[in-house]
Amino acid sequence: MLVMHTVIAIAAVVLLIIKFKIDPVISLVVGSIYLGLAGGVGFPGTVEAITKGFGSIMASVGLLIGFGVLIGALLHTTGAFTKMVRVLLRIFGPTRIPYGLALALATVFPSIYVDVQVVLAAPVARQAAKHMGPNGLALVSGALGIGIFSGYVFVVPGLSAISIAGLMNISLGKYLLFGMVIGPVTALLTVIVFRQLLRLGWWNAAKDEEESEALLESEARAQAADLEESTVRTPPLALSLLPIAVPLAMIAFGAFAELFDFSNQFIEFIGNANIALFVGLVMAFALALRTVGREGANEAFGDGLQTSGEILLVTGIGGSLGAVIKATGLASVLAGMFDADAGAPVVVSILLAWFIAALLHLAIGSVSVAAITAAGIVAPLLGQMDVNPVAVGLGIASGSLFALHVNSNFFWMFKSLLGLSTSGSLKTMTTVTTIGSLLSLPMVIGIGLVA
Repeated sequence: MLVMHTVIAIAAVVLLIIKFKIDPVISLVVGSIYLGLAGGVGFPGTVEAITKGFGSIMASVGLLIGFGVLIGALLHTTGAFTKMVRVLLRIFGPTRIPYGLALALATVFPSIYVDVQVVLAAPVARQAAKHMGPNGLALVSGALGIGIFSGYVFVVPGLSAISIAGLMNISLGKYLLFGMVIGPVTALLTVIVFRQLLRLGWWNAAKDEEESEALLESEARAQAADLEESTVRTPPLALSLLPIAVPLAMIAFGAFAELFDFSNQFIEFIGNANIALFVGLVMAFALALRTVGREGANEAFGDGLQTSGEILLVTGIGGSLGAVIKATGLASVLAGMFDADAGAPVVVSILLAWFIAALLHLAIGSVSVAAITAAGIVAPLLGQMDVNPVAVGLGIASGSLFALHVNSNFFWMFKSLLGLSTSGSLKTMTTVTTIGSLLSLPMVIGIGLVA
């Protein structure tokens, strides 16, 4: 019954938003209340889960979202993203920008914090989309989504990748060796398949794109800065991108320091994502002051505050739904539904791992939680599976990628930052993660058969 109530709650959220055009905030709260009461959490427990879920998400990503959006707004006003798009156009050409974006996100910047990645990459994606025709926003949005999560689950030091390897006692070196191949290949193949899907009429810009006033104002300001570039001395591209590169370097350094056991309190401090993005924010504000003056910098800062306020509310309510699902004890129910027969064939073992992770992700709405929970479920069964543990771990990674949708707070961040409607987010984020999960599964099975 609990699984059924969860399905009903998620389906109700989707129907309220898409069919009845109810605002996501209201729809998510309605779904959370229904699931809490129907799932046995009770009246006080439901209220507590909703409020604590909101607060927990804000404590985890509130500053990250705020700082990241402000960095994007300030860099817009300096013309940084316009310059980056020109570089991408020059290197890849208009038709190949999505491949370059997906490949970079899956390899060069494996996503320790996916929330950081999307707030920093979204402005670049939106600028690039303008050069790619009517389906441009859909294509670059899909490329961004699959690039981020392919790195997150397959490539060390992606959080899910490290978690799976640690929980299943898999050598990080072995995981990285295979994941570094599967991650970018999955991202590139997904973009190719998704592009063909768009050519078959998958996208309807009138219904699937939904730009907020704050985004429009921010981009109008960026276009104005672009037009004035010949009269305003804008900083070089390398300097303009330091507010993005420096925080990512700080976060990555902290992660590797912990990984190789040479971390200390100072390294943990500078490697903290909140501190790193604050450093980036200060750098972006200084660049904006130098480029457009105090008035222009303050105006861009105000635009960023307006945009981040909208995103924070929807993201927090998305966290409330996840907290209610957790409070129902659904993960424990699912864990008890699975077991493995001794000597199960390689393919069956990998499919079992994939299915558990995929089902958990569909129900819980968090890639990392699904991966971690699935690894915890499957790890005790490894002794009964006649298959290389690294293949089982990669199977969990592949399954945890499956169908990111409305019960994920990332879904709502993605929607707001890319300027998509709920249906547009389902047609991009949910679609590419489904394709990526299905495309990576045969590669994982191949590794299991030969490793």
